Amino acid sequence: MAPRRLYALFGILATLVGMAVGHLVAALTSPDSSPVLAVGSAVIRMTPTPVKEWAIRTFESDGFSILFIDFPAQNYDKVVLVGSVFIGVIVLAALAGVLARSSFRLGAGALVALVVVALVLTLTAPSPSALDVVPAILTAVAGVAALWVLDRTARGLPLDPRAVSTAERAKAEAREGSGDAADDTAEPASGPRSASRRGVLIASGATLAVAAVVGGLGRFIGNLRTRAEDVVLPQPASGEAAAALPKDLSSTYDISPLRVPNADFYRVDTRLDTPVVDSGSWTLTVDGDVENELEISFEELLAMPMVERDITLTCVSNSVGGKYVGGARWLGVPLNDVLEMAGVGTTADQILSTDFDGMTISTPLSVATDGRDALIAVGMNGEPLPRAHGFPVRLVIPGLYGFVGSTKWVTRLTLTTYAEQQAYWTERDWATDAPIKPSARIDPPRALEQVSAGSKGADPGAIVVGGVAWAQNDGGVSKVQVQVDGGPWTDAETGPDVGDVYWRQWFLQVDGLESGQHQAKARVVDGDGDVQTDVRAQPFPEGSSGIHTVIFTVG
Repeated sequence: MAPRRLYALFGILATLVGMAVGHLVAALTSPDSSPVLAVGSAVIRMTPTPVKEWAIRTFESDGFSILFIDFPAQNYDKVVLVGSVFIGVIVLAALAGVLARSSFRLGAGALVALVVVALVLTLTAPSPSALDVVPAILTAVAGVAALWVLDRTARGLPLDPRAVSTAERAKAEAREGSGDAADDTAEPASGPRSASRRGVLIASGATLAVAAVVGGLGRFIGNLRTRAEDVVLPQPASGEAAAALPKDLSSTYDISPLRVPNADFYRVDTRLDTPVVDSGSWTLTVDGDVENELEISFEELLAMPMVERDITLTCVSNSVGGKYVGGARWLGVPLNDVLEMAGVGTTADQILSTDFDGMTISTPLSVATDGRDALIAVGMNGEPLPRAHGFPVRLVIPGLYGFVGSTKWVTRLTLTTYAEQQAYWTERDWATDAPIKPSARIDPPRALEQVSAGSKGADPGAIVVGGVAWAQNDGGVSKVQVQVDGGPWTDAETGPDVGDVYWRQWFLQVDGLESGQHQAKARVVDGDGDVQTDVRAQPFPEGSSGIHTVIFTVG
């Protein structure tokens, strides 16, 4: 009989074919119904908050691709998640293959059971649809079919049972029942056993090729679907265009750019795919405690007076010195304009925003309407919103962490109370009011980096300590101070001041450092003259705090 390891391989190959077919069908219907993504998304929903935060802090990266799925920069935590799911599926697939060695029905049943689990998890998503079951069904069909082909080939049985005489079929079935179908030590029953080996090799290679081609096609179609729509954005209303940004310090001192390009802007959310929302069918509903319930189409929204604002966004998962912060120029309709059209009632204390898939985020009504430039945004850095950042429409509320003020793919604003309705993160014990805390981040030198005097824009004999700082709720950044090797705090040079809700670049030339290891710290002083706290806090439940510290070597 064929060795167990060969049937384990059969199970893996059959599963790869099924997954590839499921991914292709999902790319054509609903990307997040791909069985692998469905399982991964369910894991995200069920994972305890501390574990999520640990993963986000630990697995930062510059982008990755695994299986048939592309992950944008800084989403390595999701790569690890999908990779873990994939490894688990492969192990179970191998076991299913081994079961098929003794009974094809058992092996096929095990594969189907795997898909059923994925299907059940798909249907537990916030907004499942009837189409979401199609990828799972075709995954099972393709996987079982591939396993059947490999099993028949290994047993020396033709793929078309009608091609065998009754006697030959009886002999073959007798061999199958006795467990001698592909035993390397058994005497050939009819025809050379080497032909069967070649057949197994050809069938295995063909199965792998099918998985690669179909999976690659699914990835290609998925990438096509996530391309930006050809949308022409309106110009800002008279007097509402943002001024041109001054020359920044990034090219001179290796500091983060003043305006982060769309492709490099951080992304943190609960989704494993890039949602595809059609602007033609998109609408924004405003309901709840309002005098006039609204339903606004994308075309109607674009016809409203637009404003352009430079705003820095920060994710609450950003650890001290982390990457989940960035400045961009946003185009949108003031949130207050839409709320005035609706006429907010007297009982609401929160805006419960909902995305296209049922994800909810709560924003304190008093904060969103206190005069800050809260936007229903349609543009980012002079372009339509990228799909990964909320196309066609998202919320941008300066001064609030994203989990309470930056709903992507938003479709509904409900004026309600915290007592009546709780949002996704509120149910998981995150804060309901989370203003962004002031902080300074050191870009050069990087942690454990070896730097040379005079490099990266430094004066001869000096090194540059530089980075970005923000204080969106405290009058902006007035200055940044740096401490090296426990010495005095020294005021750094600050870059252009774009506004209170925008980050600010800074740098300090530090000379006289001897070769060896050194330590640098940075802190921000806000517009009110207050120095940021040195008390260390983790992101949960309302954002991290503490002084960013970097160890580096001069050599």
